[in-house]
Amino acid sequence: MAEVINMPRLSDTMEEGVVAKWLKQKGDKVEEGDILAEIETDKATMEFESFSEGTLLYIGIEEGEGAPVDSLLAIIGEEGEDISDLINGNGNGKSSDSSEEETEEPKEDSSADSSEENSEASAEIPEGVEVVTMPRLSDTMEEGTVASWLKKEGDKVEEGDILAEIETDKATMEFESFYSGTLLHIGIAEGEGAPVDSLLAIIGPEGTDVSGILSGGTPKAKSTSSSKEESSSKEETTEAQQEETTSNTGDRIFASPLAKKMAEEKGINLQNVKGSGENGRIVKKDIENFKPSEKSSTATSAKEETKKEAPKAAQTYVPAGEESFDEIKNSQMRKTIAKRLSESKYSAPHYYLTIEVDMENAIASRKQINEMPDVRVSFNDMVIKASAMALRKHPQVNSQWTADSMKIAKHINMGVAVAVDEGLVVPVLKFADQMSMTQIGGNVKELAGKARNKKLQPKEMEGSTFTVSNLGMFGITEFTSIINQPNSAILSVGAIVEKPVVKNGAIQVGNTMKLTLACDHRTVDGATGAQFLQTLKTYLENPVTMLA
Repeated sequence: MAEVINMPRLSDTMEEGVVAKWLKQKGDKVEEGDILAEIETDKATMEFESFSEGTLLYIGIEEGEGAPVDSLLAIIGEEGEDISDLINGNGNGKSSDSSEEETEEPKEDSSADSSEENSEASAEIPEGVEVVTMPRLSDTMEEGTVASWLKKEGDKVEEGDILAEIETDKATMEFESFYSGTLLHIGIAEGEGAPVDSLLAIIGPEGTDVSGILSGGTPKAKSTSSSKEESSSKEETTEAQQEETTSNTGDRIFASPLAKKMAEEKGINLQNVKGSGENGRIVKKDIENFKPSEKSSTATSAKEETKKEAPKAAQTYVPAGEESFDEIKNSQMRKTIAKRLSESKYSAPHYYLTIEVDMENAIASRKQINEMPDVRVSFNDMVIKASAMALRKHPQVNSQWTADSMKIAKHINMGVAVAVDEGLVVPVLKFADQMSMTQIGGNVKELAGKARNKKLQPKEMEGSTFTVSNLGMFGITEFTSIINQPNSAILSVGAIVEKPVVKNGAIQVGNTMKLTLACDHRTVDGATGAQFLQTLKTYLENPVTMLA
C-alpha cells in the first residue's frame, strides 16, 4: 500500500520548508533509511530520509519550491500502483463545516450582548449634567493623554476654568471648561491616554447621580491575566524541555538517523563502521552487517586514551551579566511621529538630490549684516529666505498630491523642523517669501522657543507647503529627510565645511555646504527638483540677489 510522505517539521519553529535538492527521482527504488531530499528549514538545510520502502511514485514539491509543514511531499508505494486518490484526496470538509457551525453561535451571543450594551449606553443624561469628552486639540490628533488634573472630583468649576493639561501629538495644552457646576466624575486618570471623544469628565449639579452614564461598560482584565498565566506556563514548559535536552560534541560522522539509532541500541561505535551509502554515508544495512574486529577495538581504546591524556585547553573568558531594558511609555508626540513619517515614507515615492554650495559670499554677507545694531541673522535664516524665493520660481515644488489632483500652492509657508525633548515639531512661517532675513530670524526664534516650552498652538504648526531641516549645527555634513506630508519636498541642510576647493584652476581653502532635497516623485520630477536646487544655489552663493 502506498505511503504518503508530508513535509516534515524539522525544527521547533519551522512552519514552511523548501526542497533544496531531490536525491531520488520519480521511479527510483527507495530503501528504508535512504536520503530522499535535502530540505531547507528556517534554521538549516537538513537531509530527510525515508522510513518506507518501495518506489518513488510521486513528487509533490519541486526543487527550489516551498510548502507549509504537512503538505504533500512525496508518495512511495509499489511500482505501477494507482495513487490518483491520494494526490487528489481532501479530508478537511467536515472540520470546516463544524467550525462554521461553532462560530455561528458566538456571533448570535455577541450581537445580543451588543444590543444590551447599546440599550444601557443610551440612558438619558440627568438634567443639568454635561459630559466632557477628550477634545481634538489639533488637526492630526487622534488620542490624548491627561498630563495633570487642575480640578479634582467634588471641586466647583466655573466656565473658563482650566480643567486639565492634555498632551496631544504636538504639544501639552491647557483645556478649559465650557460649563459651570461640580466636577462629578473624572474618566481618565493622570498619565493615562484615550482616543478623541472618550469620556473625560462629567460636570453637573452637586450630588447628581451619574451612575447611569457610567454604566456603559468596564474594562475587562481577565484576558490579560490569563494570557500572562499561559505565557508563564509556556516558559516553564520551554525551560523543562531545555533542561531535558543534552548535546554531544565530537567528530562529524555521516550517517542516517536510522543508522545512528540502531548503532546506539547495539552499542556500536560509528567511527568503526564503514559506510556504503553516498559519499561514504552509513546506512541501515551497514549497521546490520557490521562485525567488530580487534583492530578497530584497539584503535578505539588508543584514541580514548589519547583524549584522556590531552591537556585541557585554556578556558576562554565569558562575560556574565544580566540583559535588561528600560521601558519608556510612548508619548502622543512620539506615536504621531512614528505614524505620520511611516505613512509618508511608504506612500510617497521618495528620491534625493544633493548639491554643494560655495558659502564664501554668504559668510561675508552674514558678517556684514550682523555688524548692524540689533540685527542677528543665521545661516539657517538665509537658507529659508533663499528657499522661499526659489519656490516662487519653481512652483511645482510647492505642491501637494491628492488622489484626484495635484495642488500647486500660490502661497509659500515654510515649515522649520525643531527638535524638542520628546521628538520633533514643525512650526510654520506663513508667507515666508514676503519676509526679510531679519524677520525670518525673529519669527523662527520665537516659534522655536514656544516649541521647546510646549506653548505652540495648533494653528502655528499647520499649513506648511515646504519644510527645511537643519542638522549642520551638530556637525552633520549631509543627510536625507522624510517628506513632511502633504508637502512634496523637504530640504536637508548640512554643516559648512572648510576644505580644499578648486577655483580658477588653483587649489585653495574654501567653505562649502551640502543641501539634499527629498522629493515626492508623484509631483516633482527629477529635472524640476534639480532646477530648484540650481536656483537655490545661485541665491546662497550671491546673497545680494535676495535683496533685489
